[in-house]
Amino acid sequence: MNQELQEWQEETAEIIAELVEDGSNPDAEYPIEHHFAAVDFDSLEKLAVDLYKAGFEVEDAEEVELDDGAIVFCFDATKEGSLDVERITAEISTLLPLCKKYHVDYDGWGTYFAE
Repeated sequence: MNQELQEWQEETAEIIAELVEDGSNPDAEYPIEHHFAAVDFDSLEKLAVDLYKAGFEVEDAEEVELDDGAIVFCFDATKEGSLDVERITAEISTLLPLCKKYHVDYDGWGTYFAE
């Protein structure tokens, strides 16, 4: 496992542990939202098409102005699943090469508390 993926695996384990520690149901199905950003809208759009074909629910891209005035485009791609480190890390391992291919930044993942 490369260094970048190892770091995502460690962060994933921390996020899951915090959710469970806060009382979130470890056996529930969760919407796992992966976050993406790019300065080039066309690159982001190409990634969105690939993610849709791979079974992700892809949100419309938004234009965001950063603190330094730069403009980036971002969107989330969601897939339902369990809070499992290996499963989420496997998703990330398929997403990172696509991000590199299209010059899009992978900005992590998130989900919501579930009882």
